[in-house]
This record gives sequence, C-alpha cells and structure tokens, in this order.
Amino acid sequence: MKTILNHTEYLTAVESLAQALLAKHPGLENTALVGVQQGGVVLGWDLVRVLRKEPGLKDLELGLLDITFYRDDFRTSILAPDRMNIPFSIEEKNVILIDDVLFTGRTIKAALDVLLDYGRPQRVELLVLADRKEHRQFPIQADYVGLTIPTTKDQKVKLVSDESGGQNLILRDS
Repeated sequence: MKTILNHTEYLTAVESLAQALLAKHPGLENTALVGVQQGGVVLGWDLVRVLRKEPGLKDLELGLLDITFYRDDFRTSILAPDRMNIPFSIEEKNVILIDDVLFTGRTIKAALDVLLDYGRPQRVELLVLADRKEHRQFPIQADYVGLTIPTTKDQKVKLVSDESGGQNLILRDS
C-alpha cells in the first residue's frame, strides 16, 4: 500500500478544487453539488466545508447519490444500497457531480442515469480527486481534477480515513 496523498496534501487538493469550481461558477449560483456514494460523498462534504467559508455559501448543501441499482455489475454482486438524499431540485441547474476516483467511467455513467431520474439539469460537470484516465471504458472525462495518477489496471486507488479521521488517498496492488 502506497500513500498518494496524505491528509495535508488531500486538504490542499480540496482547496484547489474549490477554487477552480468558484472560478467557473462564482457564488455557485444555480449550482447544485451531488456526491456519489461513498468516496464522492466524503470528498463532497470536505469540499462543502471549504466552500461554506465563502460569503453567501454558509447554507450550501450536498446531495447524496446512490448508484447501487444502476450499476452494470448489479446482477453479479450482492450490494447493500447506500443512503440517497437529494434535498433540492436539480431541474435546470448546473450539477457538479463529485467522486473520489474516476477509473473506467462506469460509476459515472450509472450516476448520470440516477441523476436524470431526479430531473433535467441544465448541465452536469464532473469533479474528481483522482483521474486514472488510461483505463477509461466510456467517453467520460472530468471537468475538475485534483490529480491524474498513472496506474495499472489491477491496482486500486481509494480514499480512506486514518485513525484520526483524516483522509488519505492510497494506491494498493491487488
């Protein structure tokens, strides 16, 4: 197991992603943030904590998106659903879909399918902490990327909590 980002580097990456988001969407007007369970929700809450420091964003919310029943491997695995909660309308909004790692694109494809069941956004943008772009199976790319990581297909990249509750991005060989 190798640490790609320690907690301090992770927080710096979250700050940088928040600034990139605000540069494109000042004040986040007509914008909704939605995290993909589970790693995207963790990253999403950390992003929201940073963004809430900005004037006018104290009440910023994060939607929680569960893709369990939309996955293309649903029938081959026994999966327990995660919590789903989108407490706001996404109709005609800019939706920022948040996930920790972009790998094959299958998770994001499923997330887009779920999202469309909640309404018709004006636009959907993707924000990820880590992009493993050389393994893409769908034509999906992120609009905001913390870092791009060259990996082999059998390696795993995961956002994990340490003993103190801080987030670390790790690389593990299968």
